[in-house]
Amino acid sequence: MRIVTLSTMAALALFGTGAAWADPVMYTLTGMGTGVLGSSKCATYQITIDVSVDGKAVKGLFKQQGRPERPFAATLDDKGAFKAKADVGEGNVMDVTGTISDKESRILLDGYCKFEGKLSRTS
Repeated sequence: MRIVTLSTMAALALFGTGAAWADPVMYTLTGMGTGVLGSSKCATYQITIDVSVDGKAVKGLFKQQGRPERPFAATLDDKGAFKAKADVGEGNVMDVTGTISDKESRILLDGYCKFEGKLSRTS
């Protein structure tokens, strides 16, 4: 019985206790919006976008100053690209697109304004 217990402990130490093999990689962007047709205020809107990547699963939150936090989720394709739609209330959506790579990671939120830029890796 002792051998099984030591073997089990060794396996748990080596492979973890059921947790993910690796922690998600975290990215962030804080920036200002750019205009879209019919909107002149976009350049005054600041947004923070936080993205986590766990394998091929992409989960994100964005928060425009003075507005509620909004989630989105997507799956990376074989080229590291992702696409999603985020509900921003009252039947409106933002198109969320981006790429995650070792060279550069970028995101674009496109809807009532555009928020775009390079994602900085935080972990």
